[in-house]
Order: sequence, then C-alpha cells, then structure tokens
Amino acid sequence: NLLQSVVALRRALGISLLSCSRVTSLRVASTVVPKQIPALPIQSIQRRFSSEMATDDKANRIVWVDCEMTGLQVETQTLVEIAVIVTDGELNIVAEGPDIVIHQDEETLSKMNSWCKETFAKNGLTERIRASYVKMNQAEDQVLAFLKEHVIKDKSPLAGNTIYMDRLFIRKYMPRVDDYLHYRLIDVSTIKELSRRWYPSAVSSAPAKQMTHRALDDIRESIAELKHYRTTVFK
Repeated sequence: NLLQSVVALRRALGISLLSCSRVTSLRVASTVVPKQIPALPIQSIQRRFSSEMATDDKANRIVWVDCEMTGLQVETQTLVEIAVIVTDGELNIVAEGPDIVIHQDEETLSKMNSWCKETFAKNGLTERIRASYVKMNQAEDQVLAFLKEHVIKDKSPLAGNTIYMDRLFIRKYMPRVDDYLHYRLIDVSTIKELSRRWYPSAVSSAPAKQMTHRALDDIRESIAELKHYRTTVFK
C-alpha cells in the first residue's frame, strides 16, 4: 500500500510539473518583443511642427477691406476704390495689399450722390478716378492674387466698419473675391454700437478718426478701433 501511494504521488507530481512547464513555455512563447521604432530626425519634427503652426496661423487671419463707392445703392452705384490689409488673429498687420483706384467715365461720376461729389472733390479721389487706367476686372485680379498669397480660401472673414455694405459691392463687382472669402463678417461698427449702449466709456475713449475717406486710411483706423475695444471691452 505504501509503495502504491508513493507511485501515485510521483505520478501526480510529474503531471503538475509537466503542466507548469507547458504553461511557462506558452507564456515565454507568447511574449512579444516589441520592435524598435526608428526615431525621427529632429529636423523632420521641427519642419512638421513649423508647417502645422504656419497653417494654423494662416487659418486665423482676418481680411480687412474698405471700399469707396459712388453711392450706397448697389443696384445703381459702383466701386471707385478698394484697399486690403491682412492681419493675424491678434490684429497685427501681416501684409498691406493693393490700394486701387478704379477708372469710371464721366457719366458714372456725374451720377455720384452729393456726399461723394463733395468728399471726393476735397480728398482728391475724383481726379484720381479720372486719371486711373485700372478697370474693374483688373482690380479684382489684383485683390484676388493678394488674398491667395496671404489667406486660405473660405477661412478668413471680412472685417471693417459697416462691412456688410462693402460686401454687397464686392459680391456684385468682384464675385471671385467674394467667393474666396469666408461668409462671416467682423463688423467693428456692431461692436461700437453695442459698446455705446453697454460700455459708453469705451466709445468716448476710442481713438479719434481723421475722416480722410480714403480706403487704406479707413482700414488702419478700423483696426486701431477694434484693438481699442479689445482692451477696454473684451478684457
């Protein structure tokens, strides 16, 4: 009986040891040694990071436009001057674009409203319109080329004072420019009107305007005005 018990115990121990051996073998066999991933050169990482940052920055840019027209009726009036500036999202100027005076004939000039006749005679724009050789389609080409260089299509909103009015004329007379821009607007006049009601001190302390009624001057003043509201209202 004792001998039989010893044999039985040895058999049991042999099975247990064999089972442990098999499990250990399976565990070792199933252990996967990870492949070493080659490290990217630091220059490659820097180029990729710089490229992504540049794309993000370009996507946040703002297109500032100011137009001078022969009146405010888009159905019967037309553009006589357009200027463009591009800023980054922090309102720093990235590039100053074309400031274009568009030629119009005497018949068109005679149909200007009284405010335009008086103002453009004083600031010299009327004579510059007469002297200009730039046609509407040529002006559109120049503006579009500038936008393609500095902003991404359908990303940058149009900004300025009472900018919806400029957008109406751009949509009619420069449809390719209109199509390139984002559909949203940043209207500084809206911020001014809301501030006048809710933060009147911000309006009274806004930088004074020179009122030259020339497109590039008006854009610079609009940018300065929005910078002011950013620090006084959006603080």
